[in-house]
Parts: sequence; C-alpha cells; structure tokens
Amino acid sequence: MSSSQPPSPLYSESPAAAQSARVPQKSIPELLQDIVCNLQDMMRGEFRLARAEMREEAAKAMPAARMLILGLFAALYGAGFLLLAAVYGLATVFENWFAALLMGIVLAIAAAALIGAAMSHFRRINPVPDQTIRTLEENAQWAKERIK
Repeated sequence: MSSSQPPSPLYSESPAAAQSARVPQKSIPELLQDIVCNLQDMMRGEFRLARAEMREEAAKAMPAARMLILGLFAALYGAGFLLLAAVYGLATVFENWFAALLMGIVLAIAAAALIGAAMSHFRRINPVPDQTIRTLEENAQWAKERIK
C-alpha cells in the first residue's frame, strides 16, 4: 500500500462501528412492531397447525363413525328378524307378551355391546391438538424471554 491512497473503509473503523454502519438501527416502536408482527405470524401458524391436527383426528374418527352406523343398522334389521322369529318360537311355550319381552331384553343387551365397542374406539381418539398447545406454550415462553 502506498501512503498516497486513502485508507480502506474496511480497516478504517472498529468492527463494532463497521457493523452498526451496515445494519440500520431500528427505533423502539419499529422493534415492537416487528415483535407484534412476528407474534401474529406465529399465532397464524399455530392456528393452521391446530386445524391440520383437528382434520387428522377427524379423519381417524371417520372409520369408527362408519362402523358405528353400519353396526346400528345391522343390529336394527337383524335384531328385528331374530326377535320376530324368537317371539314366534317362544310363543309356543310362553304367553305372546312374555316371549316378546324376553327378545326385547336380548336385543337391548346386543345393542349395548355394539355401541360400547364403538364408543371405546371413539375414546381412543384425541381431539385436543396437543402439538399446537405445546408449541403455543413454547412461543409464549420465548416471547417472555425476549421481552425481559
């Protein structure tokens, strides 16, 4: 380097001064606005995640709902015919009303078993968006740490 050249801008300032010259300083209102915008973006993302989780859980519930509906229809028709046949058969031994009562009790027990099986399947489905709740809590903790 000759002495007639001006000093290079890279070496003329301290590293901190050079960085502050490259990165524009933001005012406090601008920083707060950036934080609010970032938090809004995070919340929108969390709501999108919650919707996706809810759709996923609803999709898991559809086979159980179909199974429940089909089971209820099958139970209704099958029990109707079996009840009719059993009532006719028992009517040869008992009074007609007592034969119908016995078949009604048997039908109620079978229906309770089918509905109970479907409900236990529904109980295994978690409709709460756990992942979204977890990330919302993490985001809230992160925001608290940034504000401090």
